[in-house]
Amino acid sequence: MPYKSNSSLPDSVANALPKHAQDIYREAFNHAWDQYADKSARRGDESREQTAHKVAWAAVKHGYQKGDDDRWHPKK
Repeated sequence: MPYKSNSSLPDSVANALPKHAQDIYREAFNHAWDQYADKSARRGDESREQTAHKVAWAAVKHGYQKGDDDRWHPKK
């Protein structure tokens, strides 16, 4: 279930991430959704959706980090 816009992201993502990080999450999720459509491309018994969420969070963590204030900030 790819996301068409940031407003369709899960609340746990939309409420936690700044707009640019939401863009990264959505694009990475949608790409992973397509890339891991075939079960043989995934590790273990994870669903396509679980895999796509993991990839999306990894993409966010590549450019953002959670600060001491418990909010996500761009890495310097």
